Amino acid sequence: MDHSPGFLKIVAAAKQRVSEISVAEARAKLAADSKAVLLDVREDHEWQNGHAGKAVHLSKGIFERDLEKTFPDPNTELIMYCGGGYRSALTCEAAQKMGYKNVHSVIGGYKGMVAAGWPMTK
Repeated sequence: MDHSPGFLKIVAAAKQRVSEISVAEARAKLAADSKAVLLDVREDHEWQNGHAGKAVHLSKGIFERDLEKTFPDPNTELIMYCGGGYRSALTCEAAQKMGYKNVHSVIGGYKGMVAAGWPMTK
């Protein structure tokens, strides 16, 4: 995807302030903590075309509005992914600003997860 310079600028800034983890690290965190949440922040049509098994969907468009209703405990470990790891960096930053303390963005997002053989479903 060809991203605009302005978008890339805000993503680069967000990535300086959030935790980015590899697909392997995401798997390990989810295996180690049964309460950790894999959160898909892509848009509805992307989710419907396929998503990680056991993921919860909360699209970036409604993320800030619904995060606290969906996960009221700010200590919940949230492992977020999008298509390629850009929007999830932005949602991680937003969650941190809302008081969430344990959030991570998966490097490479959905594309990286598919390439690594992560189980997907529709």
